[in-house]
Amino acid sequence: MLKYKIYKKSIDAQWVTFIHGAGGSSKIWFKQIKAFTANYNVLLIDLRGHGESKGMFDTVKQYSFRCISEDVIDVLDFLKIKQSHFVGISLGTIIIRNIAEIQPSLVKSMIMAGAILKFNLMSQILMRVGYILHRVLPHMAIYKSFALIILPRRKHKSSRNVFVNEAKKLFRKEFIRWYKLTSDVNPLLRSFRRKKINKPSLFIMGGEDYMFLSAVELFVQRNFLAQLNVIPDCGHIVNVQAADHFNRISLGFLSEF
Repeated sequence: MLKYKIYKKSIDAQWVTFIHGAGGSSKIWFKQIKAFTANYNVLLIDLRGHGESKGMFDTVKQYSFRCISEDVIDVLDFLKIKQSHFVGISLGTIIIRNIAEIQPSLVKSMIMAGAILKFNLMSQILMRVGYILHRVLPHMAIYKSFALIILPRRKHKSSRNVFVNEAKKLFRKEFIRWYKLTSDVNPLLRSFRRKKINKPSLFIMGGEDYMFLSAVELFVQRNFLAQLNVIPDCGHIVNVQAADHFNRISLGFLSEF
């Protein structure tokens, strides 16, 4: 089972489960812990191959979004958590959406930061080039290039550094297994975009998240249960670059429940 960490407020408090993105770990939520644990039980999970879950799935040759989502569900089942709010960043938002499809009763609401709903032309080219080069280049060279393209500005540096420093802990074979998931992601995202969202959802996007913001804006226009808050002058990793703003928006949304 995946490694996890709990901050328990009380037996009656609602749960909030945090899901990081590819290359990260539960440590990327360090600016959220104090704010959220004031009123909620908090569950931080390290996805397979990441953080404290590193090396746990060495015998598995290929991953799928289904098995990664079920890993998370297994943790909540083990802890006897019947329902939780979910907070995700980047690829973690895809996992949360998938959990809502697989076991909808488990998801009370979704907060999706730096959400990925569609890969634009630039990101598709980037993924294709990365796939071609991963056989000859060190995986960290590819990852650092991605980080610089996704978070290109000087003011994105702090969140870019968090992005890269956590990825340094990945084994190369782990990076490749996660990278190969990109072959599955487009059909899954098309399915998500076609469906009406069935859970109260808040998208928090950076105004400078030029790869993913436009698709989220279009999606929210067609889904009455979805809200969008755009943080100006902010890139993809909004929970790090604009932590206070992110926490205030998220906790305001959760207070409705």
